[in-house]
Amino acid sequence: MIKQVLVGLMVIGLLASLVANILLFLQGRQYYLDLNQTRLDPLGLNYFAGEPTPNGTQAVAVFLGDSRAASWPAPPVAGWQFINRGIGAQTTAQVLGRFEAHIPPLQPQIVILQAGINDLKTIPLFPERQAEITASTQANLSELVERLRGVGATVILTTIFPVGEVPLQRRPFWSGEVALAVNEVNEHLRSLAGPQVIIFDAYTILERGGQLNPAYADDELHLNAAGYEVLNDELVRVLQEIP
Repeated sequence: MIKQVLVGLMVIGLLASLVANILLFLQGRQYYLDLNQTRLDPLGLNYFAGEPTPNGTQAVAVFLGDSRAASWPAPPVAGWQFINRGIGAQTTAQVLGRFEAHIPPLQPQIVILQAGINDLKTIPLFPERQAEITASTQANLSELVERLRGVGATVILTTIFPVGEVPLQRRPFWSGEVALAVNEVNEHLRSLAGPQVIIFDAYTILERGGQLNPAYADDELHLNAAGYEVLNDELVRVLQEIP
């Protein structure tokens, strides 16, 4: 009997190890693909080839930024055409670098901007550069706001979403400094409110106890459908108040 139990435990252990190795392989493969795709097209200039462009009959609102913007579904607002120009894993420097290719041709009336976490999550890897990374994130987002105003768009500037519970496998490459930097950049973003710039405080909507509310989390960095639903409830209100 004991021998059978031991054999059973060994089989379970082997199966668990096999599953873990398969998951690690798939994660590694996806990382390798993303890395080399970025090498081929560092700014993502060709990312939206063949994607929808303005239909000429509706006002245009554009989601701009990283994966959090890319995953943001269009809210149910009549009279608006929503176009997405978010690219996963991009930093604010990459979003800024592709601005001229992706935004002026759309002639948007509204741009919803969400970016910055991909800059700040590098802080645990380069702790000696924390001040530099935080400052460059702020500067790039400020420049994006100015360029958006320059093309006549009203900017709905979202604060950076809070970070959720970090999984065990990521903790060696993480630190609490990321959350502190998110708060620092968000304070800077709030200071940019003014003509053509509306602050959309996504952080406050999504936060619970200093982290991403688990009810809204797909993982530690991304939202599930409920998270975007609660954001869109507020976004609809904001859009309806814009003259």
